[in-house]
Amino acid sequence: MSGQPRPPPPKPPVVQPGTGNNIIIGPNQRGNPVLEQIKNVGKEFGDIVVDFQVGRTTGVLYLSLRYHRLHPEYIHTRIEKLGYAYNLRILLILCDVTEHKDIIRELTKTCHINNVTIIVAFTLEEAGHYLATFKQFEHKPPDMIKERVDKDYPSILRSALTSINRVNKTDVETLRTTFGSFANIAKTSSDQLQNLPGFGPVKVRNIKNAFDKPFRNNATTALSFSERQSARASQAQKDDVSARVQASSSRVAGPSTSKAPSRPAPRQPSPTTWDIDIGADDITSPTAETGPLPETARRRPPSPAWNIELDLNDSD
Repeated sequence: MSGQPRPPPPKPPVVQPGTGNNIIIGPNQRGNPVLEQIKNVGKEFGDIVVDFQVGRTTGVLYLSLRYHRLHPEYIHTRIEKLGYAYNLRILLILCDVTEHKDIIRELTKTCHINNVTIIVAFTLEEAGHYLATFKQFEHKPPDMIKERVDKDYPSILRSALTSINRVNKTDVETLRTTFGSFANIAKTSSDQLQNLPGFGPVKVRNIKNAFDKPFRNNATTALSFSERQSARASQAQKDDVSARVQASSSRVAGPSTSKAPSRPAPRQPSPTTWDIDIGADDITSPTAETGPLPETARRRPPSPAWNIELDLNDSD
């Protein structure tokens, strides 16, 4: 009996995926520390192709970037085995390395090609919260996250007027009971609003601006200005083309009987170059009537020779 081999130890039982409120966990995730962070939902192991089944049509693959550095081919093999299973396929990444941008970029490309949604968690608690939230909202309708607004008239009026700054539900009720309808509120003057209880000058000004101020901001004003500039440039270009067409037509058809617009007469040439040694008292400036000065007038007479070596005693 001692020479016979021992039978292999029994494998842990694998539970088939159920239809309850538990997250189905793949057998290869035993011992994963993220299991301790999955709270508020039940957990059970099952024979599934993904790591976590958080819905009947939602499967999650779990990947640590530290493990991905050592085994870069692992996730590609898992995605290939996944095939076309599950409508919503998620790759939940635990970012536990410092240099992660290039790795996540490459994984994003891979997920995009294989129709897989990528989610990045930076802690185990965050990863467990993602898994639990997907399971909790499995059967919730999509309109659960929408804003709930009743369809009756007071509710719609309250929702519209409370969007004005400093206007609360009490003010809306005061406006409704005083003026009766939205149209009457829009036509109310500032003096009538100030007479209401709780309506100060700032609140009244905000209400009047909401009804009277045009729906235009700086962005639309700048856009309209640029549009006007483009229209002006386009119109100028069209006018230039029209002028060229008319000029070509006039040259082909011959001279026109219409009077052409008068142009200013050409400028007369400047007078002859002046001698800068001419004295101001000897000649007069040329004018349009007199014309340029004669040659004799432009010549300055010689100055007399002065004797500067005079004796001061002789001058007496």
